[in-house]
Amino acid sequence: MNDLHVEIWSDIACPWCYIGKRRFAAALETFEHRDRVRVTWRSFELQPDAEPSTAHPGLTEAQMLSERKGLPVDQVRQMFDQVTQVAASVGLAYDFDTVVPANTFDAHRLVHVAASLGGDGAAADVVERLMSAHFEHGRVVDDADVLVEIAVEAGLDAEAVRAALASDAGAGAVRADEAEAAALGIQGVPFFVADRRLGLSGAQPVEVFTQLLEQAWRDANPPLAIPTIAGAAGAEACGPDGC
Repeated sequence: MNDLHVEIWSDIACPWCYIGKRRFAAALETFEHRDRVRVTWRSFELQPDAEPSTAHPGLTEAQMLSERKGLPVDQVRQMFDQVTQVAASVGLAYDFDTVVPANTFDAHRLVHVAASLGGDGAAADVVERLMSAHFEHGRVVDDADVLVEIAVEAGLDAEAVRAALASDAGAGAVRADEAEAAALGIQGVPFFVADRRLGLSGAQPVEVFTQLLEQAWRDANPPLAIPTIAGAAGAEACGPDGC
């Protein structure tokens, strides 16, 4: 029986990525073969040229998006209210008034550092904590001290993480993920890829993620079919109902 590998491209600063993460987790929780599913988090920067938070102290997420998209602030706030309601439906408490616009490159590096120190489970834990820090608690996810704190909360060694972030550890992995995304034609996130054979875009409903898992599992583990000799006529045989 073959295991299933699901790769998830996402950005820490993507509100739909966090919602999609929760919905996918709900589908995986009820999936019959969940213990045979490996999940790997991949990096994707929606705004790779975003300035660090220190470049715009006091700037709110609504003001940043208003300036970048050319939309009235009130319209942006209405969009945030709608997303907040959807997030609440999956148990998330978004607070856009406290969200600090940040560059997410180092946060993505941290995910790869976590994977190197503690495997896929540690990376997934760090992704969860980073997204919660950004959208629910107003923490600054491009601040080195905050990133170390989040890593420690996930059970990682503070000094090992601090040393890694002070170097370029994880940078190559982030860029490799983004290059793979481009090669696969991924232009938006979240994006889910099962065994590099089946893809799904967006924060889909739970039942759609269930369909992804079930179809990918069938593709990875097709039923055994015994070929028969072409043209052979039927012959006498016995079955459950007798001979």
